[in-house]
Parts: sequence; structure tokens; C-alpha cells
Amino acid sequence: MIEAARQLLSERGAQGFSLVDAARRAGVSAAAPYRHFRDKDALLAEVALGGFKDFAARQKGALAGHSDPIAAFRAMGLAYLAFAQDEPGAYAAMFMGTHGPLAATDKAIGDSGFEALIKALRAMIGDPPPPGLDPLKLACQVWALSHGVAMLAASGQLQHGFGVDPQELLLEGVERLVKGAIKP
Repeated sequence: MIEAARQLLSERGAQGFSLVDAARRAGVSAAAPYRHFRDKDALLAEVALGGFKDFAARQKGALAGHSDPIAAFRAMGLAYLAFAQDEPGAYAAMFMGTHGPLAATDKAIGDSGFEALIKALRAMIGDPPPPGLDPLKLACQVWALSHGVAMLAASGQLQHGFGVDPQELLLEGVERLVKGAIKP
């Protein structure tokens, strides 16, 4: 059911399918989903949770694959875009918010990708950070830029609308953001 929902999210978006559609895609009876999920939002929450787990693993893998902090940070940005492109159903579920907040135990999983971002930022800017620089705020700014680029790329706005490469845009934008933040 979870894989069926991921596929349907990729194809139709959150409002474009029902539990019955997911059951049909999974090859089970229309009543079967209700044995595991109270409603569509519960199924979407499971898709989101799986997405956060996969995303965190990719972010941590990108961070661990490089000894140079700047190269690691760049790799994390590219991994962010790749995840959004490779897993559009999971990515949509992660950020749609219709399923409500994650349970406290699941929130830690969702936060682990963000923690990898903060770790990478601290490696670049130093720990402790320069006076007046809040790593949490900077991480939120980087995340917002990354998310915006991923969403615009997914809709084709950057490539087809402006002829801009999403990877290049993200890497240059984040570099400028971080350099501007650490500039005295």
C-alpha cells in the first residue's frame, strides 16, 4: 500500500487518489487498506515517514562520503535535489502537511536529515560559530533555498521556463548564502 501510494502521489498528487485507488494499485481489495490505515492521511503519514528515513540516509551518506567540509556540503545539496527528483511521491508526502505532524518518535527520524545539514554547516563555519551567526537559522535558510529549487525543478519552471540548471542554481545560491553569513 505504501509503495502504491508513493506511485500515485508521483503521478497524480495528494488529491488525485483515494485509498481505493491505492488498494487497486497494490492489487488488494478495497477494504484491505482499512485494516492498516484509518484513512488516507494515515497512509500519507507512512509514506512521509518512509521518505524522511530514505532522505536522512541519503543526506548522511553524502556527508560521510567526503572529508572536505565544502565538498560534503555540496554533495548534500545535490543529494537533496536527487532525492526530490528520484522520489517525487515520498517528497510530496513529506512536505504536504495534510497528514498532520509526525508522532514524537517519528519526528526524530524526520529531524535526522536536518541534523546532518547542521553538522555539515558547523564543519564549514566552525564550531563554535562566528559571533552573531546562528547555525540553526542558517540551516533553515539553506533548507528553504534547497526546497524551493527542488520544487521549481520538479515543475520544470527552472529548466523550461528560464533555462537554468537546478543543480548549478542550488550550489551557487547556497555558496553565496553561506559566504554572506560568515563574512565579518
